[in-house]
Amino acid sequence: VLSVAYAGEGQHQDAGAKMVHAAPDTTSRITNKSVSKNGGRTTYRGLAKVLPGAHNAKVNVVCDALILDDRSASDTIPYIEIEEDTATVAHEATVGKIGEEQLFYLMSRGLDEAEALSMIVLGFMEPFTRELPMEYAVELNRLIQMEMEGSVG
Repeated sequence: VLSVAYAGEGQHQDAGAKMVHAAPDTTSRITNKSVSKNGGRTTYRGLAKVLPGAHNAKVNVVCDALILDDRSASDTIPYIEIEEDTATVAHEATVGKIGEEQLFYLMSRGLDEAEALSMIVLGFMEPFTRELPMEYAVELNRLIQMEMEGSVG
């Protein structure tokens, strides 16, 4: 399951996924990417559940958030319920900001600040977009670039 949220000024984007394992030898991966800017807030709410009898179920939940300024925020609210001892479950969450050195490096290569920010955000989203069919990935990248316009200043 792929999940994405992008929150700008005055927005609170709430995204998430539910995965329930009811049969043996099942595997799931939930991937969430979120970006917050201009005071926006993103929230990931996820459920990963393994029912009794779902022997050797494998669950992997990954939540990554990128915060573009000091006014923005991101929350991760995982709910994991395991009722089978043989299940393997992993959850990881990261929250990061764009470093000044990243911006400086890209700007020293001729990009302006808006272009550098857009490139970093597109790179952050790339593990998500590469899972999409090409025409959807192109459209999502265009939407991200449109959202990034005016992010500076």
